[in-house]
Amino acid sequence: MNRILTIELRRSAALGAALLMAVAGAIVLHATAGRWSSGWMALASTQREYLAILSPLAMAAGAWDSYRRHRANVAELFTTVPRPRRQHIVPILLATGLAVIGAYLVTLLAAAPRIADTARYLPPAAFAVVVVGLAAMIASVWLGLAVGRLVPALATAPALAVIGFVLLIFAPHALPDGGVTAAFSPVMGMSMFSDYDTVSGEVSGAQALWMVAVAVAGVVLFAAHNRKVAFTALFPLSLGATAAVLVVPTGDAYDHKRLDSVAQELVCTDDTPRVCVSRAHEGLLPEVLPKARHALELLAGTPVVAAHEDTTTFTPPTSPRPRADTALMTITVDKHGHLAHRDRFEATMLTNVFTGPLSCGDSRNFQVATAAAYWLLDREPTVGPKGLEFEDPEAEKLWKGLKALPRAEADARVTAVYQAARKCQDTTTILTRSAR
Repeated sequence: MNRILTIELRRSAALGAALLMAVAGAIVLHATAGRWSSGWMALASTQREYLAILSPLAMAAGAWDSYRRHRANVAELFTTVPRPRRQHIVPILLATGLAVIGAYLVTLLAAAPRIADTARYLPPAAFAVVVVGLAAMIASVWLGLAVGRLVPALATAPALAVIGFVLLIFAPHALPDGGVTAAFSPVMGMSMFSDYDTVSGEVSGAQALWMVAVAVAGVVLFAAHNRKVAFTALFPLSLGATAAVLVVPTGDAYDHKRLDSVAQELVCTDDTPRVCVSRAHEGLLPEVLPKARHALELLAGTPVVAAHEDTTTFTPPTSPRPRADTALMTITVDKHGHLAHRDRFEATMLTNVFTGPLSCGDSRNFQVATAAAYWLLDREPTVGPKGLEFEDPEAEKLWKGLKALPRAEADARVTAVYQAARKCQDTTTILTRSAR
């Protein structure tokens, strides 16, 4: 069998198609590295989203391979050989299946080195996402083989690629965002809204069942002798669809299983001052630690003695419990998997402290908080990420006012801003009057 499989890989279009898919997938992933550089789950999910490109290519590859066999009259040649039909089609299925599996894994491995030194958290759900992606690739190429055999025309492969692309891109948006839709689309539900998002085991299980059903239907169609046998492909499709609908969560159960609580858990330093980051960002702790501790030193006049990552999410809404002795840090990851906006990390952390809890909901205090933060840093305030900074005239005016005051008076006003912010009080006039 190994010899037959080797010959089949060499004579078919499988290896060339696999190379094309691997190159296309790697280019797309590296071009959008900012979407998945936060960790392994993000990488696996983003690659699954790009099945909208890889799956149509796999279908086109299968259809093209069937067309080449039809044009070469391979089926007629096989009828002269006294061997069961399964011995003719199994090597084809194995060769094309292994080719698309290799292409998918090569795409993943080509992206992995970018985040290998900082991505420490590898959830089991990421493996399930990859396995479903592999099943989708196999189902796509086998379905392509079947369609190419049924419609052996030169236009079949490109037409199948276009149809597959349109369906995978637009169909999920035309259907309601829910578990049932996700069960039948390998790209549905893969978008990451935070670094703590995940894909539930039920969703992955339902998607895997449907992809297996499509793959089996493709095999049946590819191996069918006549139309009566071809109709039996409806059986695995109906069985897979029923199983997927029964397994997939729906309604609130689907929406509320997107966060990975383990990824949100805090990993802290053993020594003080205590600095904690989420498990999802554990690899960034060495980069965060010196900056966070420097900011805590500047807050020596306040009760703040520790720093925790802000693990707030908006879908679904979660937020850490506010503590008077703890500053919240906003951690973002750049496209190389390292801490983004390093020059602004301390300023953002201090601004968060002087703005007060998110529950206060008062944005008027932001300029005051910015002025107080940059006064502690002894830097002129700017707003925005590196390279896109812009001046905030109000914050700059307040900062200059603090710089003009005696050190003791400025210290008192900054402390008063902190105390008022913790109580969700208005801080807009504190820096322009004497501290009480």
